[in-house]
Amino acid sequence: MPSLPAADAASPPAMQPLAVPSYTGTAKTLHWLIALLITGGFALGAFMVDLRMSPTKLKLFSYHKWIGITVLALALARLAWRLTHRPPPEAPMPRWQLRTAQATHALLYALMIATPLFGWLYSSASGFPVVYLKIWQLPDLVHKDRELARILVQVHGLLAWSIAWLVVLHVGAALKHQFVDHDATLRRMWFGRASVSATGGQKP
Repeated sequence: MPSLPAADAASPPAMQPLAVPSYTGTAKTLHWLIALLITGGFALGAFMVDLRMSPTKLKLFSYHKWIGITVLALALARLAWRLTHRPPPEAPMPRWQLRTAQATHALLYALMIATPLFGWLYSSASGFPVVYLKIWQLPDLVHKDRELARILVQVHGLLAWSIAWLVVLHVGAALKHQFVDHDATLRRMWFGRASVSATGGQKP
């Protein structure tokens, strides 16, 4: 019986990439849409806050409110989806990193709801109702109260800066996983199918 060539006998079997479970398309779409809206809403708020009162500033305030209400609605939808659809398993990491990631996600959900909600409260207390997209006038959550409005705008600003810094932390952690740890954490939320080789290297 003829023997195999030495080169063939010594060759290891081909290493097939392993698919990495990722979030659903709905979760990914909501995640990136909310991220874009938060970024735009924060930038718009920071830009307009020191403008003198004018028709332009009032128009920008309306845009800012629309973004906030949209974020609030999408965040509630995202939370409902998360509670009814199990997320993919986390990439292997130290327990303290896993707990930090879980706490960060929980705080992000809370801020995505609280920040626009306090903006809505501030708008109501200021006597300027929210007219979403110039079509639907949302109910006032509180009666007009100048002193209450002064407190609410400070809380809204504090929450906005909190979510901004938390997003920076979140992005930094995702980049660390991508470029330092070389795992599939970021690709679980990216569109397309993530995979890793049997030796641990990540592939698109």
